[in-house]
Amino acid sequence: MTDLFHGTQPGWTSPISRAFAITPDDDSDLPFITRGIYLGAEGDLTVTLIDGDIVTFTGLAAGGIHGMRIRRVHATGTTAGSLLGVF
Repeated sequence: MTDLFHGTQPGWTSPISRAFAITPDDDSDLPFITRGIYLGAEGDLTVTLIDGDIVTFTGLAAGGIHGMRIRRVHATGTTAGSLLGVF
């Protein structure tokens, strides 16, 4: 398959090219820092951001990508489901 963009540097507005499933865990960091997170089921999301701030986002909608640089998704305080880290 031909990739017309092979060899170009992706930017912040470039489409997502990789994703991984996230299981919330209070003690473990994600395998990659995200550019965003996809929620398959709406709810709250407690995360540690890239710089170490721990915050809870409440009432996040499902079905879209929320732009966040996330280091950890906590089980405590997270009610959103079917999470994918994207970058």
